Amino acid sequence: MRRKRARRPRRPASSTRCATSSARAVGRGAAGVAGPGAWLEIAVEADIEAVEAVSEILGRVAPGGTSVEPAFHLVDEGLGAQVDPSRPATVRAYLPALDPEAVEQAVAAASEALGHLQAFGLRPIGEIATRLVHEADWAESWKAHFPVLRIGRRIVIRPTWRRHRRAPSDVVLALDPGMAFGTGLHPTTRLCLAGVESLADRGVLADARVLDVGCGSGILALAALKLGAASVLGLDTDQIAVEAMAMNARRNGLARRARVRVGSLPSAEPGHDVVLANLIAAVLIALAGPLRDELRPGGVLLASGIFVDREDDVRAALEAVGLAVRARSSEGEWAALEAVRPG
Repeated sequence: MRRKRARRPRRPASSTRCATSSARAVGRGAAGVAGPGAWLEIAVEADIEAVEAVSEILGRVAPGGTSVEPAFHLVDEGLGAQVDPSRPATVRAYLPALDPEAVEQAVAAASEALGHLQAFGLRPIGEIATRLVHEADWAESWKAHFPVLRIGRRIVIRPTWRRHRRAPSDVVLALDPGMAFGTGLHPTTRLCLAGVESLADRGVLADARVLDVGCGSGILALAALKLGAASVLGLDTDQIAVEAMAMNARRNGLARRARVRVGSLPSAEPGHDVVLANLIAAVLIALAGPLRDELRPGGVLLASGIFVDREDDVRAALEAVGLAVRARSSEGEWAALEAVRPG
């Protein structure tokens, strides 16, 4: 994810055909087209409301996982970008193209499942588009989906392979997400980053001890350090995420103030000034008590990853353990809550 300038492969003409005929074409074109190292990319445009459901469906057939590419509009004279939630995002998945029959079955299964989503009345979901990608191209081409991203007034997320003309007030975080969750592209991450910036504006982060539960790439914890926190501890159950945060801390010159380890709550180090929890509603509800216990009296919890239809449930769970919800924010179908431990 570094060094060479990203170059996105051209979409071949076959990508505009129906999913099944495209899948049948894999391995049938020019000799050796679908040889070792060849992958089929499946791409579906979806309204922000449907992105999670589409990702789950494509993930069933794609061992390489899925990625979400939101729509952007350019800022800073074309040198950066901001997410445009009014336009559909593109969900991409990859599966090995060695077995044309297996590929055809996988694409057909995904197409059928997506059709069921439409029947449930979700907002527009586009047709499946496919194309063949060779491993050497894939290693570089996916970088094209990660522009320099401005969030809030000051935070700038710069992928390590891109340049950014820095404004005097910019707080720039160089990020190489690898396979870890947390790139700034997802609304839940952006909501939490905006909340972190708000805490900094109010002086809450000054010399603060911060805990990031489910730290992913470390984007939230490291942004907190850049905005004035004294130290951060990142916890994640995924070793890949732990390694990604450690690497990103070193890359940004923050390793001395950032610790990260595999694990979950309790942290064994209670008394934090700020706890960041970009999780999902069910996990936030289950961990409401442990999250409270990590805070010092007067400490602040930022909880994100909440579908708006689960917001009341999360709010009730936080209030049931004595936390006072004092602010909320939203983007599309997602919400974030700010709560305080009285004391």
